[in-house]
Amino acid sequence: MDAIEEIFNVMESEGGRRYDAESITQLEHALQCAANAEGADAPPSLITAALLHDIGHLINPDARDAIKRNEDARHEYQGAAYLAQWFGEDVWQPVRHHVAAKRYLTATDEKYFERLSPASVRSLNVQGGPFEPAKAEEFITQPFAKDGVRLRRWDEGAKIVGAKTPTLDHFRQYIEASLKT
Repeated sequence: MDAIEEIFNVMESEGGRRYDAESITQLEHALQCAANAEGADAPPSLITAALLHDIGHLINPDARDAIKRNEDARHEYQGAAYLAQWFGEDVWQPVRHHVAAKRYLTATDEKYFERLSPASVRSLNVQGGPFEPAKAEEFITQPFAKDGVRLRRWDEGAKIVGAKTPTLDHFRQYIEASLKT
């Protein structure tokens, strides 16, 4: 099985599960996030990262239940490691950073916290809460951290019940363009 077939298989077979306490599925969330990135004219690698940012939840069925137990399954690291098999840093690093980006944004953008869904607030608390100022400064200087922040903003805006999005196959072009050669 090639990379895209494997990824699509995971997305299609596991993505029908509900996205935490949100009223959408994991796949709907992924498609909305990728559509947000595409609408922002992001490069193919960042659209791919947006589509696949929560794949750590899909390859580890316990990841969502861990939050309910007040445990952090660190899905961002699991997803990044999984994606690093096929993609360069411009895809897997923003995936790895998207949770830290939430902690960064809640520490540096007064209005960002207000936009968090109740499920995101709960996971933020489990994931360590907002960064302290020094940690926020340290985070944003890391390679691909700013891409992680862009991804996080699209992520938070990708929880709309009934949103119309392109199909998973529509995003194949971006995945193909982002594969390591």
